[in-house]
Amino acid sequence: MTQISNLPAHKARNLIGQKKLSSTELVKSCIEQYEKHNPNINAIVAIDQKDVLEQAKKCDEKVSKGETLGLLHGLPVGIKDLQMVKNLRSTYGSLLFKNYIPKHDDNIIKNIREEGGIVFCKTNTPEFGAGANTKNRVYGATGNPFQFDLTSAGSSGGSAAALSLNMISLATGTDYGGSLRTPASFCGVTGFRPSPGMVPSTEGIVLNPFSVAGPMGRDVTDAYLLLQGIVDINNSDIFSSLNSFSLPAELIPSDLSSIKMAFSTDLGCAPVDNEIKKVFLKKIEVIKSCFNYTNNDHPNFLNIHDCFEVIRGFNYVASHLEKVKNNKELLGPNVIDNVERGLKYSMKDITWAHQEQTKIYNNFRKFFENYDVLICPAASVSPFPHEQLFVEEINNEKLPTYMRWLALSYAPTMAIPCAWALPCGLDHKNLPFGIQLIAPAGNDAKLSEIALAIEDALSNHEETKRAIPDIV
Repeated sequence: MTQISNLPAHKARNLIGQKKLSSTELVKSCIEQYEKHNPNINAIVAIDQKDVLEQAKKCDEKVSKGETLGLLHGLPVGIKDLQMVKNLRSTYGSLLFKNYIPKHDDNIIKNIREEGGIVFCKTNTPEFGAGANTKNRVYGATGNPFQFDLTSAGSSGGSAAALSLNMISLATGTDYGGSLRTPASFCGVTGFRPSPGMVPSTEGIVLNPFSVAGPMGRDVTDAYLLLQGIVDINNSDIFSSLNSFSLPAELIPSDLSSIKMAFSTDLGCAPVDNEIKKVFLKKIEVIKSCFNYTNNDHPNFLNIHDCFEVIRGFNYVASHLEKVKNNKELLGPNVIDNVERGLKYSMKDITWAHQEQTKIYNNFRKFFENYDVLICPAASVSPFPHEQLFVEEINNEKLPTYMRWLALSYAPTMAIPCAWALPCGLDHKNLPFGIQLIAPAGNDAKLSEIALAIEDALSNHEETKRAIPDIV
């Protein structure tokens, strides 16, 4: 029998509004999936079932009274454990906060509640989001829904895995160097990295356009629904206060015959497994004819690796130096490595990195004078064992840092993009494969319309439609 929790979020929301489905029924179905699958995969790390059922009951009462319902009314949402939820254990994946119970909701949680969303659980993340393998010393590792001993990637791996196994309807993620996009690819779900300020942050470094929060779902329409619920203007986030939002109420797919598409296996800078390149080119061949124009091309990402590592390094120093100074023994190797690496950079290095990042940004914007969307793989390798902390080599070449395998994601980040990750069938190992759709910041609505059209085109072919875990 098909589980209620399998319903796309937007369809479940419509049924709730039509009184054909209760929030309680949906929540109970998600709890059933959680109890069935989470012991094997460890995606959800904190849940208060009594509170969740009480939230659902209140949602049902609003429906029965004919009250105005929010965009997310009655939908169970998983919250990445980097975002604080009032009265629910929130650890950042760190021993420093292993027993922390917040007394307030983060801004994104407030917006979800205001739109009627049910805060269902916390989802696993590596410590402070450092690293693309969801694994920490508080909760352990999150497995891959398609093979439990493999990683779900990170740092939004718990959200992606829980979505893939229908434990939740929607989920939040965050993204700096691919933390939302890579897990979406590894778990066969959808994620969107919005422009800076679209989803305002009241935490962390104010002048940081690289780290953003975004929505995750099982399809574009679902993720877009959550995006609509969490966009906001908040003066605590300078990029939010400078933003102007223009998201259409209903997402209409683009006519791809009018769209100019560039595609690249490696963006000219990223180490990518040769087999992944072959898989990507085969997938692209399936949909190339849908577009007005296609070309194998990419922006100029000259000096991207050093630029990224310097900027990421000093951001980590600003965020975590005091923790390393005072509680180093409680921190994992990724956080320590990032801070210590950042401390080695001089003012000259930092000045150079800002200058290079400006060049990368300008090259990126100029590139899109000729294209509407850039498509590349969403991950450089297939899912790997979660016991392996990171990818050490690609194509028999040793990588210089633990972050280098993420260059497909962090290169666009340095250019200030918006980007979708879409599931695109299976790879050469019969594991989930995803593609990344990229455009300059400020094109969130247009790129979402393109993503919806591409998703539809992909769904028409067996080799490119979304793969679903056998156990669902």
